[in-house]
Amino acid sequence: MPDENTHDARNGSKDIATDGGMTDVEREQQIDYMDVEINLLKPATPFMRDHLRIIWIGFTIWVLTTFAPITATRLAPEIMTTQIPVIGFPLHYFLLAVVGPGAALVLSVWYARKRDQIDEKYGISQDVAEPEMTETVADDAAAADGGIGE
Repeated sequence: MPDENTHDARNGSKDIATDGGMTDVEREQQIDYMDVEINLLKPATPFMRDHLRIIWIGFTIWVLTTFAPITATRLAPEIMTTQIPVIGFPLHYFLLAVVGPGAALVLSVWYARKRDQIDEKYGISQDVAEPEMTETVADDAAAADGGIGE
């Protein structure tokens, strides 16, 4: 049996695992982020690549839902300014007043869920530590009025 560094004569290539045989999660846990250069166009870690992919997908959907009705109104004003039969508003108005903000709301929920899935995949926890319940006033605390009783 050939080892992983030997040349395979049948297909002319070497059988080498270029990723070191680690999963993305294992690789992510070994990364020291203080030594990693952050580049939004070329992410250095699997977590950054997954997160950036989600950001670009959301940005593309946002651009389409925001600017497509405006562009369509400019290119085809007769279609976009016709009234919708049921509600009586022009199509471009409905798309910008209802679909645009609705898409932003749906995108927010979508992003939060996708981000939670990515965090879970890479073992990132967003838990908030509960503060310890301690007694804030000592039994022998001085009175605020100088100790003068009424």
